[in-house]
Amino acid sequence: MNTLPASRSLVPMIARVAILTLAIGLGQFSTPLRAASPEDEAKAAELLKAADEAKAKAAQTEAVLKTAQDKATELQAALTKLKAEIRNAEKAIKDAEANLKPEQEKVTKAAAEKKTADAAVTAARAAAEDLKKKAAEADAKAKAEEARAATATKALTDAQAAVKAVETIVATSKKLLTDSQGGLTQADALFVAFKPELEKASAEFAAISQDHIDKRRAAEKHLIGIGKLVSFAETVAPIFSKRCLACHNARTAKGRYNMETFAAIVKGGESGDALEIGNADSSTLFSMIEDGSMPKDADPLTAEQIAAVKNWINTGAVLDAGMSPSAPLIQIMPKEIQPNPPESYPVPVPVTSVAFSPDGATLATSGYHEVVLWKVADGSLLRRITNVAERVYDIEFTKDGQKIVVASGTPAQIGEAKIFQVADGTLLGDLVRTDDSVFAVSLSADETRLATAGADRAIRVFDFATQKQQLLIEDHADWVMDVAWSADGTRLASASRDKTSKVFDSTSGDSLVTFNGHGAPVYGVGFQADGKVVVSSGSDKQIRTWNVADAKQVRAIGGFGNEVFHIVITPEGLVYSCSADKNARSHQVSDGKALQTFAGHTDWVYSVAVHPGSKRIAAGSYNGEVRIWNLEDAKEALTFIAAPGYKPAGTTAAK
Repeated sequence: MNTLPASRSLVPMIARVAILTLAIGLGQFSTPLRAASPEDEAKAAELLKAADEAKAKAAQTEAVLKTAQDKATELQAALTKLKAEIRNAEKAIKDAEANLKPEQEKVTKAAAEKKTADAAVTAARAAAEDLKKKAAEADAKAKAEEARAATATKALTDAQAAVKAVETIVATSKKLLTDSQGGLTQADALFVAFKPELEKASAEFAAISQDHIDKRRAAEKHLIGIGKLVSFAETVAPIFSKRCLACHNARTAKGRYNMETFAAIVKGGESGDALEIGNADSSTLFSMIEDGSMPKDADPLTAEQIAAVKNWINTGAVLDAGMSPSAPLIQIMPKEIQPNPPESYPVPVPVTSVAFSPDGATLATSGYHEVVLWKVADGSLLRRITNVAERVYDIEFTKDGQKIVVASGTPAQIGEAKIFQVADGTLLGDLVRTDDSVFAVSLSADETRLATAGADRAIRVFDFATQKQQLLIEDHADWVMDVAWSADGTRLASASRDKTSKVFDSTSGDSLVTFNGHGAPVYGVGFQADGKVVVSSGSDKQIRTWNVADAKQVRAIGGFGNEVFHIVITPEGLVYSCSADKNARSHQVSDGKALQTFAGHTDWVYSVAVHPGSKRIAAGSYNGEVRIWNLEDAKEALTFIAAPGYKPAGTTAAK
């Protein structure tokens, strides 16, 4: 992962990137309100009637489904109860059988003591008969032995009772176990028999609900076409997302007004309701947009955007059919094709990510709305992969070199994780859309799963083949800057701006351990080959190694003059890093020994990549420069500016 620290990214980089900003369309705007023809009105009424009928039918099937679900819940509860009874019975048997042997030993011991005591009584009585002159003494002794015999008899009786009690528990538990197992079989059979009915009810409800949504959408499409309705998802949500969310989100809700979702927009803020449905002129939200007081400290909305919001409110401020009111705006908006990068860069942009292809012949670098592929041999341009967000933060090739995974973002607007075909830049997958940047992507060693991390504080795990999300981890309190897999794929490590690094179970998402040793934002993370040690780096100017088992630090690797942004850990036990002190370095993880310093950059070094096969290391810096060195002797092999068409004074532009 390669991301920018807040200390530098929010001002100087914006100044550089602003030079390259291109106009971005905001999607479909509604047509102005107008009088509809009688035919249009009749068709609208017909479509709405069909939608209402479908809605009523959906309500009926929902009731049927609810009855089926309640019955399924009842059956499931019965199953759960029986399973609990079986577990309790099995435990009782286990505990009782464990206690039976000691109690039996007590019986044996008590019987032996009673036998000894009885023999002593007999001997004492014989002595009393034979020794008349010592009758009193012998009689006293006999009485003492009788008392001892009585005690032994009682101990035997008690021990025998204890054994009988344990045997009763065992017998009762075994009977309960037998009865419960029989009941479990019967309950399980009832549940299995009922399952098709539940599935049928669910399928019918889904089909009828979809029919209702389809008919509602048809009615909405017609109403939009005749100017009687405005699509929130296609027209209004993109406006709010791009122009309002920077100040009105869950973290920085100015005026306590959160606009991340449709439900939150309708709810309003500290001033009360933001909308008066059907009356834009009386709506606080529209008034502030119309007079330019919102967005604050930014250009006002365009006349077309203002008209779109007004028409949306006046036509009912509805949410498009089939969409969730609680879904983030970014997830219900139409997916946009990102703007093209400039044909020729007027200025370089920071190189926040570099990656070698598996064969080492190609180096991918971050660009403005693009990933750029270069020949490692001479630094010549190979290909430009476009349709990515403004800033590219992380790049990873698949092992066959045919695909490339990209994490990118337009700050406070959109975050993406996309998969492209390397040969021609074809978009193969669009996995993540969040309302802020995605900073990291990481493929598991077997390439079956993909993890992402970003400014929304979340880690997401996807099935790489189907692109379906498997897991959402929301355990950090701030941006997640990096994420990495253990070699066996069972664990994930993270680095966060909340000053922690964590390890998670990659199946359940459970947090296993938290490392607080940096005491500062953590930028980079990775596992050692054995999966027992994590390596992390941060703004504390340290690389730290720590145990997965207990989060105890093994060692700190120092010698850096500034923040350590990105690290790469190799199977051979080496860690390569890059720093704001303008250098890249290599160390041994095992003892922290410094091996090589790769010098030459004149600005902060944000990104580093290593290709052991060709024995090369590459790094990208804030001023747009890429340098490639030989691993063995740290001698520079190539330097170029990673900005297609850029022509600094006295040089030839990259082509």
